Amino acid sequence: MSRKPSSAKRQTVKPKRAAQPSRAVAKRKEPNVLDLAISALPLSDATLHRVTVWGLTGIAVASLLGVATLFGVPGIIGTALAETVGRAGFRVEQVEVTGIKHADKMSVYNYTLDQKSQAMPLVDLEEVRGKLMSIGWVADARVSRRLPDTLMVHIVERRAAAVWQHKGQLMLIDAEGVLLEPVSAEAMPDLPLVIGDGAYAQQPAYQRLLDAAPALKPLVKAATWIGNRRWDLSFNTGERLALPEGEADAAKALKKFAELDGADRLLGRGYLRFDMRDPARLVVRMPGQVERREIQTASVSE
Repeated sequence: MSRKPSSAKRQTVKPKRAAQPSRAVAKRKEPNVLDLAISALPLSDATLHRVTVWGLTGIAVASLLGVATLFGVPGIIGTALAETVGRAGFRVEQVEVTGIKHADKMSVYNYTLDQKSQAMPLVDLEEVRGKLMSIGWVADARVSRRLPDTLMVHIVERRAAAVWQHKGQLMLIDAEGVLLEPVSAEAMPDLPLVIGDGAYAQQPAYQRLLDAAPALKPLVKAATWIGNRRWDLSFNTGERLALPEGEADAAKALKKFAELDGADRLLGRGYLRFDMRDPARLVVRMPGQVERREIQTASVSE
């Protein structure tokens, strides 16, 4: 009798699950604002590297110098550190100047580069500015560093207001009486002429005098400072007016003369000279007259 084979145990094979992404995988990092800004710059990686090195070097040097100063480290150590920075590329190699129209540009360059050391940390900006301020045309100067190797200089110039004539020499001056530069008679600009020893220093007072009679101001061709005391005015119509001493009295006399000229047209009628040194009267000289004809004007001093 044959034995039936025993039924084999059925084995159930479960299908393998598809591999799931590991939770440990980090999420993709979103770029921040700084990364986007840097990527937008039109700079190569090498340039960005140099800029970074310069910035870090500058911060490090400033920190070292600050610590040295705080703890009283001798100045020679700070100077040595600054010279080291200079040898690393932070040296004055060029000067950029703006604002110049009349001042001598070479003088500006020479004063700016006149340094004991060309290392950028050792350039004394205030000392440079002080030297630039000694140039006649310079009313103000601003000096700054642009790393790694440039000094920036901006000049604010004075404006010529008159020409000073003394002993045959002509000199441009500004409204404050500052001497600007010599000028030749052929190149003399259309500016008022002030004549006499020390007349340039009286320029502010002279401007106030003319402001007292604005109607006469465009008619004044020249002014002569007499005896370091008073003014004689010369008009473009050929007459000359002698004014009294003292700024207040001179302004009052000129104002009164303007009123008389407006009422009776004194200028342009052939007179040679008007004399108001005595504020109580106006003295007139005509061509060919030996004696002066006095016109009593008691109201002149009013």
